[in-house]
Amino acid sequence: MIASLFLERRSVDVPCTVEIEHTSESLHAHVHLEGIDVAAGDKVVVHDAPVNVPFGERGTYRCRATVTRGTVFDALWAHVAGYLDITELYEVGFEGKSA
Repeated sequence: MIASLFLERRSVDVPCTVEIEHTSESLHAHVHLEGIDVAAGDKVVVHDAPVNVPFGERGTYRCRATVTRGTVFDALWAHVAGYLDITELYEVGFEGKSA
């Protein structure tokens, strides 16, 4: 019973809004989920979103998304992986001037 709380993944379907822009100023896509907050370790799959937006256009599309809640171990792994990724940014070298 307690193990299922830590190991069971639950999925929820929610409506979402997808904003896509493909212009000379910006190339981006943002997904806004309705009625749910995403936490570390969760996975989101957006269904029926357009994959090609012609150059010079932007659009807002209504879709649905499936949010799969991560387990405690998924959340822990997401934090560890994020920490390890950020430490790569610390690897900075300085070279002294040759005399």
